Amino acid sequence: MDYFNVFKHYLETIKNYSEHTVTSYLKDLEDFNNFILSEELAPNLTKATRPRLARHYLSYLEENGYSKKSIARKISSLRTFYNYLVSEEIIDTNIFEDLEVPKIPKKLPRVLTDNEVNHLFKAIDQNTLLGLRNYLILEMLFSCGLRASELTNIEIKDLQLNRKQILIHGKGAKDRFVPIHDNLYDQITNYLTNVRPKLIAKSEDNNEKFLLNYRGENLTVRGLQVILNKILDDANETFNLTPHMLRHSFATTLLNHGADLRVVQELLGHEHLKSTQIYTEVSTKTLKEKYNKLHPRRNKDD
Repeated sequence: MDYFNVFKHYLETIKNYSEHTVTSYLKDLEDFNNFILSEELAPNLTKATRPRLARHYLSYLEENGYSKKSIARKISSLRTFYNYLVSEEIIDTNIFEDLEVPKIPKKLPRVLTDNEVNHLFKAIDQNTLLGLRNYLILEMLFSCGLRASELTNIEIKDLQLNRKQILIHGKGAKDRFVPIHDNLYDQITNYLTNVRPKLIAKSEDNNEKFLLNYRGENLTVRGLQVILNKILDDANETFNLTPHMLRHSFATTLLNHGADLRVVQELLGHEHLKSTQIYTEVSTKTLKEKYNKLHPRRNKDD
């Protein structure tokens, strides 16, 4: 059996992972397969059943200078793969299940300030079709906290404008409804009425995707990043702007303005609250900075 393709199908259909994530998983799997073959430790992946083999691979990665983050990702990929084989009763033991990997220092995500966000919006020329579309894209990323793939995968049927919400097909095949505010509602309505019809007229395809590129075709994740890069250039900013940074900024902005952590968890589509709690640290850091800057008793009496 071709376990690579079987696992690939599992990641794409059952886990609903993005193309980039699937490619990374398969690369990690291929690296381990090459390792056990070159070291003659097992004839194939299903015969890798000794826990010390997993420890040996971990040592190999550390000795060859892989970063803690790369090692953690590779081991996580292999743990997922062998969990899948166990669930399918192809093997009995996951040798990576209890393997301890180096802990990665927690790094707080970079978030945009309110002034930075406003500056990006003002830099977009709304007198053009693509400018109106780009403004909407930035608004949806910042106002809804969407992942890049979630935004590009929205179809017309997912829009529930009468309820002012959008059905989002999230990570791991988990759907959720995201509300839209009045300003975003007006922008979506304007895009559907005045922008999208002119874009789709450039293509012969009957496209059901909500956001389109300049040729009237599906907007890809890579195309989305190109748009963000243009917005950044037009604003004469030098920091790196990504959909994930806007997602961080969305969550932190809500918490800074008093949102409940559980609400933010639901809006982000996090399965576990622990994934959302990092934003409380960002929010607390911001509050401390404001407190130290603004409190009238912050300075000692002369």
